[in-house]
Formats: sequence, C-alpha cells, structure tokens
Amino acid sequence: MENLDQQQAEALGAIAAAATPEAVEAIRVSALGKQGWVSALLKSLGGMSPDQRQSEGPKIQAVREAVTAALAARKATLESAVLEARLAAETVDLSLPAPEAPRGSVHPVSQVMDELAEIFADMGFAVASGPEIEDDWHNFTALNMPETHPARAMHDTFYFPDKDAEGRDMLLRTHTSPVQIRSMIAQGAPIRIIAPGRVYRSDSDATHTPMFHQIEGLVIDKGIHLGHLKWTLETFLKAFFERDDIVLRLRPSYFPFTEPSVEVDVGYTLINGPDGSRRRVVGGSGDAADGGWMEVLGSGMVNRKVIEFGGLDPDEWQGFAFGTGVDRLAMLKYGMDDLRAFFDGDVRWLGHYGFGALDVPTLSGGVGVRA
Repeated sequence: MENLDQQQAEALGAIAAAATPEAVEAIRVSALGKQGWVSALLKSLGGMSPDQRQSEGPKIQAVREAVTAALAARKATLESAVLEARLAAETVDLSLPAPEAPRGSVHPVSQVMDELAEIFADMGFAVASGPEIEDDWHNFTALNMPETHPARAMHDTFYFPDKDAEGRDMLLRTHTSPVQIRSMIAQGAPIRIIAPGRVYRSDSDATHTPMFHQIEGLVIDKGIHLGHLKWTLETFLKAFFERDDIVLRLRPSYFPFTEPSVEVDVGYTLINGPDGSRRRVVGGSGDAADGGWMEVLGSGMVNRKVIEFGGLDPDEWQGFAFGTGVDRLAMLKYGMDDLRAFFDGDVRWLGHYGFGALDVPTLSGGVGVRA
C-alpha cells in the first residue's frame, strides 16, 4: 500500500507509452487481470480491519478507475489511428474498365412495358397510373359491376380488413380499369390514355399468378365507333409483333364496363422448334392448315353508365376501351411457356430472356431489338 501512488504513476506512464492495441491489452492483463496487481490489492481488502478497509478501499478503487479510464482512452486512440492508416492505404481506382461481360439485364416485363408505351405514344396516347390499393367503388361499382358479380367474391379478390374513411371496402385492384374512372374524373374529355401496371387476383398456375401485369387503353371523344377500336388494335399488334401479316378476329362477348363487348383473337402459325416441338408464332391467317386463333385482348365500346360515373355526358361523348396481360404478350412474343418463371428471380432465366440496358425500344429501330 505504501507504493500505491508509484504503481499508479508507472502504470499510467506505460499506458501512455503503449504503441499498439496489443501492448495496451498486455498492460490491462498485468493490472486488472485475475493475477494483476490492482486485482491483488482489491483481494487484500478482505484481510483488513474495518477501519483499514474504510481508509484504504477508496484509494484502491480510485487507482482501478484511473487505470481503467487510461486503458480505454489509449485503446480508442490507437484503434482510430490504425483505421485512419488503413483507409489512407485503401484506394478505389474509378478508371478501371467495365467488365467484358455486362452484368444485369432488363426484365422482359419492363421491356415490354417500354415497347407498349413507345407504340401507343406514336398513336397519341398518354401513360396514366393509379393506386394499387383501391376502393370497391372505383374497382367495381364505377365500372358497372353489380354487387353479385363473381369478381367481387372473396376467393377471387384480395380484400383488406379495414374500410376507408367513406366506409368503402379496400382491396388490391383486380385490373387497371379503375385508372379509366380516375382519369375521366380528373381530366375530363377528350382523353386518350394507356394504363399499365400491376394487378392482383387469387389464382396461381402455369398461366396465372396472384400478381401480374396488365395494360388498359381508353379513348373518349366525339363520334368514336367500333371501327376506331379495330384499327387501333390492329395497328398496335402489327407494331408490337413487328409483322404486317397480323390478322384479327373480333368475337362478341360480355364485359360489364363495355357495350358492345368483343374478344380479340389473333391468327398464329405453327412452326417447328429446334427440339422438334411445335411452337405458335403470331402472324398469318388463323384459318390456315398450319395455324389457328388465340385470344389476346378484351375490348369494347365504353358503357354509358361508366361514362356517367366518370363525370361525362354519354350523349355527347363516346369511347372504346381494351385490356390485355403484359406478361402474356411477353410470352407470345419471346417464346416463353411458363408465367411463374417471370417471378422466380432466377438469374439464368433473366440471362436468357433479359434485355440489355441500352436496348431502348423505338419504332424506327425496332421495338423488339435484342442485345
């Protein structure tokens, strides 16, 4: 105990002179370790009388705290110096060349979205968007879908447990058609828009997924008739598939939001694949011996009630609407056979079907140019 001040001074001096974190650790062990001299002093308190403990105990604790604080400070200083030296030595050469093999690719859905936007922009269409979390009024009621319509059923639609401020049911939109209503209310007429985006339905197999992509088209103007619709769809499909021999067939159908409604079939031709399988390629007459018809679009003249829900006078304004699956168009154009692969995130699939970042679709250069 007589040399306590001297021991403390020597320890603090050694700590201040330590040049590495390892040296600091060695001093800590010699002072505060199980066999250290500070620990030995603390153990000696047990053999002292009460008066001695009251007198010497605070001195020993003060030495312990001083040594501990000095160790922590010196360790922090040395570690900071080591980090600064390492950071100064590590450099990043931004002039390094890009890798020979480009990494990453544009997903086919994103590419097809860009292709569609390019084609319809050339025809004067603007791109509109809307919320993916919708209320049942915009998603169903304003589109002339009755309360008993099967699409409103819980097994087809993802509903939320809570209602909105107006007491309406909330859901994940089942189609992009609500964008039509929101656009008519916000912009009035005339209007010419496409509405690409994600939609959600409770379904899953090789050709259906719970989340998929749709594109909706809407034209509202004066004097619009079914001939305008057929010309628009034919022009679009010829530009998208980059073939002039596209043949359409319009079949009467029913959708609550259009009247009359038509399903649009496109002719395809069967060709032999490299593995000997037969593959459908869009183009040619569906009545040919080596071809057929397949449905690609739903469309029709906008129902009078829908125009009214959009805040317009159906006696003054008419229009047509159409919708199709973006994923399905990608499958048809680029020869994909399983919709689920679109959402697996397999880099091998993306490496095969993905597009280069610079493959920007243009009508002059070709909307389907591949890297």
